[in-house]
Amino acid sequence: MQAKRIPMRMCTGCGEMKPKRELVRVVKGAEGEISLDLTGKKAGRGAYVCRSLACLQKARKARRFEKAFSCQIPTEVYDRMEEELTQNE
Repeated sequence: MQAKRIPMRMCTGCGEMKPKRELVRVVKGAEGEISLDLTGKKAGRGAYVCRSLACLQKARKARRFEKAFSCQIPTEVYDRMEEELTQNE
């Protein structure tokens, strides 16, 4: 019997490969809105980040989400993502 393969994703903040279930998906929807996808099922382009505030801040400082989504991200969106992440820890 073969062991089930665990999907791995890279955190945009720290750059570590981790199991997909340990990370939070940040998604850019069809209308261009960017939000946290805690369920992992929203439609759109996704990037992953650890469930820690430090990793989100590293990704923000290095503008990694802007590179992944090829668009400018307002500070209000980052502030909302930080707030949502701290509520769900």
